[in-house]
Amino acid sequence: MIPVIIRTFILYITVIVAIRLMGKRQIGDMQPSELVITLLISEIAAIPLQDKDQPLINGIMAVLMLVILEIGVSALTVKCFAARKLLSGKSVVIIKNGTVDTQAMRDVRMTVLDLIELLRGQNVFNIEDVNFAVLEANGNLSVLLKGDKQTPTAEDLKIKNKPDSLPLPVISDGKIIAESLDALSVNKRKVKDIVSAKRLNMKDILLMTLDRDGKYSITVKEGGV
Repeated sequence: MIPVIIRTFILYITVIVAIRLMGKRQIGDMQPSELVITLLISEIAAIPLQDKDQPLINGIMAVLMLVILEIGVSALTVKCFAARKLLSGKSVVIIKNGTVDTQAMRDVRMTVLDLIELLRGQNVFNIEDVNFAVLEANGNLSVLLKGDKQTPTAEDLKIKNKPDSLPLPVISDGKIIAESLDALSVNKRKVKDIVSAKRLNMKDILLMTLDRDGKYSITVKEGGV
């Protein structure tokens, strides 16, 4: 039992390190080569767990080799457009100037129902509102609405807004987050003064956010005072 636990722990750490080295893409954002490598890593890591007679080092070396291959392929696609096009594909314009390109849809084996579903994922429920729609290499659909269907911006309305600063979590589960304080250039005393002014105990705070303008938000734990 103990050897199995140790092998599982070592492979777990190895896979975590491998995925971290590959980057932070979500599954839906992965390029084909990245998805293949991820699937292979999971399969290879399972072999030493299922067969205790398999040397653990073989699984680790295979995982690391796949990571090296993926990093190499990624570097190649950055430097060579032809390689990127070959390995990752290219974007395809599905709707152009409000007209659906049926040939492009056939090329990517997409049905009208598929297109409608992707549009709904972009909060577009009427295909006639779309001026351009581009199917990206990772499978996502980028949509540009027609001019009269776009939400007006502050610039369109000639409104000058002061840019909001980014609120950062400064207290999480009753503990102060030093990294956020450094990013905001504030000290612990300021945070504690705000908490004291609200007559709260630090341990009762589930989350507190603060921005550079001094705006804050506090969420108290259930049952906290």
